[in-house]
Amino acid sequence: MSDLIVVAFPGEDTADQVLNKLQALQKEHLIDLEDACVVVRDRNGKVHVKQAVNLIGLEAASGGAFGALWGTLIGLLFLNPLAGLLTGAAFGAGAGALSGMLSDYGIDDDFIRSLGETLEPGTSALFILVRRVTLDKVLPELRPFGGKMIPTSLSTEQEARLRRALEDVAVAHTP
Repeated sequence: MSDLIVVAFPGEDTADQVLNKLQALQKEHLIDLEDACVVVRDRNGKVHVKQAVNLIGLEAASGGAFGALWGTLIGLLFLNPLAGLLTGAAFGAGAGALSGMLSDYGIDDDFIRSLGETLEPGTSALFILVRRVTLDKVLPELRPFGGKMIPTSLSTEQEARLRRALEDVAVAHTP
């Protein structure tokens, strides 16, 4: 089961920096992200949502490849594999893009937008859905960014450790 963690940051670009750090840590197998999203509320109060996974493009690419394979096989039956390849790829890409628009998994978009509206202007938040994390290795990497936890589905002990790590930075930066 995945855990939802939302952390608000004082700057507009801090959540992007943290997501980049988490993606680097994922390559080191210290964290396994299922989904991630950055929300920025600019100085004018407008909310911008940046999804980490583009479902439409991903589904279109996989649908195109699947359609090309089947189109080629069917084209071989009718002795015209090139026409089958092109037709199958076009049909598969269209079907995949439609599937990507209709599918929605991970973090609920309405929840992201509603929480984004509560952010102060000039701030950002990072929404992550985590399958697995090695907290004792990841927390020291996140300390320099600070931040304030919002809602979470972590266990009480894990949430307390994360809050302490984030508060240590907030206290260190207070004049």
